[in-house]
Amino acid sequence: MWAVRVETYLEALNLWEAVEKDYIVPAILVNPTLAQIKAHKEMQNHTSNEIWDYLKNEYERDERIRWMQVLNLVRDFEMQKIKETETVKEYDERLLSIANRVRLLGSSLKDSSNVEKILVTLPEKFEATVTTLENTKDLSKIPLA
Repeated sequence: MWAVRVETYLEALNLWEAVEKDYIVPAILVNPTLAQIKAHKEMQNHTSNEIWDYLKNEYERDERIRWMQVLNLVRDFEMQKIKETETVKEYDERLLSIANRVRLLGSSLKDSSNVEKILVTLPEKFEATVTTLENTKDLSKIPLA
């Protein structure tokens, strides 16, 4: 997806030709800045196509890692159970922490997932409250608070 977006963007700016025709990276400018020297060193002796391939591979690897982290966090979320000594608020904060880490990775868990998870895993002493909520409220619209 990233590669398609960047390719489209470069085509819109009439720059994709540089990648297709495999231009050679030009020599460094006279009186370059430190950033230009660093960038040129990283791209030294590379063609535009090699640079594109490098960027594409790096991003794809990062995406795979990110996706695996999301899957692990979702699995961790699904495995959570309330502890005997834990309050509902503490349990909710633990679930929210996992959901926030998933969001930071570019994915999301719906608030309704947190609500459902809490209601399903609460101890029996909360059964009356859970039943009342299920009978009187639309659980998909109950805010986490």
